[in-house]
Amino acid sequence: MLVALFALQLGSLIAPAYACGCGAMIPDRNQHIGVDRESSAVRWDGRREQIVMRFTVRGTAQRAAWIMPVPGRADVELGDAELFDELEQLTRPEHKDRHYFWPRGDDWPFAGGASDGAGAPQPRAGAVGVVGRERLGPFDVARLTATDPKALSGWLEKNGFELSDGLAAELQPYVEQKWEYVAVRLAPDADGTTLRGELDPLRISFASERLIYPMRLSRLAKTPQSLGLYVLADHRMEPRDDIGGQTPEVTFAGPIEPEGAVAELTGDDGPVYLTAIDQSFPSPSRIDGDHELTSAAADTPYREVVYHDRILTVGGGIPVWFLTVAGVLLAAVGSVIAVHVQRRRPAARPAA
Repeated sequence: MLVALFALQLGSLIAPAYACGCGAMIPDRNQHIGVDRESSAVRWDGRREQIVMRFTVRGTAQRAAWIMPVPGRADVELGDAELFDELEQLTRPEHKDRHYFWPRGDDWPFAGGASDGAGAPQPRAGAVGVVGRERLGPFDVARLTATDPKALSGWLEKNGFELSDGLAAELQPYVEQKWEYVAVRLAPDADGTTLRGELDPLRISFASERLIYPMRLSRLAKTPQSLGLYVLADHRMEPRDDIGGQTPEVTFAGPIEPEGAVAELTGDDGPVYLTAIDQSFPSPSRIDGDHELTSAAADTPYREVVYHDRILTVGGGIPVWFLTVAGVLLAAVGSVIAVHVQRRRPAARPAA
């Protein structure tokens, strides 16, 4: 899912509240838009890369443009809205009970009742070439080539949008590498309404011998950013380096049997390897490039485990510690009584 996404108002940046994304979001003049969350899934088979993104947006914008740099000629289509729900189910943590013997602060007799032990963690002066354009649901998609950022800025301005100087500068490395761009105009179906809520996912695919996830545009964000990414490939995948963020964390890794929307994305009947990665960027200005993901040294599976701590009980919910203490006390009392009785028993008289 789950990535450098920005909303620009009159050329100034409004950073998303949750996720950074692999593109830049630009609203109409005098309007603003924010991206609360972007979920991203990547499928790579060694030759072709597919990126599916779903935005959850808010703000006052009735139209917005989103720009994503890509290393080659891209195809764009609508994605399946069910994909991310299925991926979340596949990567959900495993829940296990973990028992303890002695009572704790929430257990009787220290508190009124037993704890339910819900120990879950709390949780981017030439010409612009238009190589394709189509309408996909609420999206007007243009696939562009540009010889310099100024040309791209000019195209955006002709279409009613503005490109900030900072964003133009960050696009320069992509121009030097001869990357292309996907430019998407977002507009709700009904006139006079704003872009709000969860938008239809977009699926972008392009030829690539390396698994690249564009992140450089995230440098412009003014607040800490987070990356959430599902990667579907032949092996467990990991970022080559942290590109200026905290160490990427694998939250799930393992082979899966694709079904439904996941199978439609992978195009495979057999198993594929799914890796879920989270990464935080406390200081986005330190981001120094795009993510390149490579095969890990081994396909070691991993699933997060959430432990529910529960006091050890037997039939009817009786705490074992209570029975143990009670048993020890009864045994002790019994021993004391036995000794007392033995002492009071009259001594036997010797036989005559």
